[in-house]
Amino acid sequence: MRSERYFACNYIIITNNTVRRHNFTKNKKNMSIESSSIPVTIEFGGGAELLFDKKKKHSVNLPGNEWTIQKLLFWIKDNLLKERLELFMQGDTVRPGILVLVNDTDWELLGESNYKINSGDTILFISTLHGG
Repeated sequence: MRSERYFACNYIIITNNTVRRHNFTKNKKNMSIESSSIPVTIEFGGGAELLFDKKKKHSVNLPGNEWTIQKLLFWIKDNLLKERLELFMQGDTVRPGILVLVNDTDWELLGESNYKINSGDTILFISTLHGG
């Protein structure tokens, strides 16, 4: 029986005033890399939380290391959304009337769905449409 050799590495990347810590294990034989996940906080407000089992705050670890808001929207649809997709998404983006903030900054200033998610980001979805 052959034994394969692995080694573990930790490294830190600093870009655009953001610090990312990565842990990975590398198989010396085929040099594949397993990267750590990205911890983020996803919040819903303004009534949007009703679509997510009335839970306003979700702390999640996104697998891998390359995430955009676009990819996150589909992950939310598949993993957090409990009812009425049409009230949260329209096509491949959020429905008009849903305000998206990343770390308290309007996503329109950050590239909208193309924004690359960083470790520790807080992404807030607020419904601006209310009955009255």
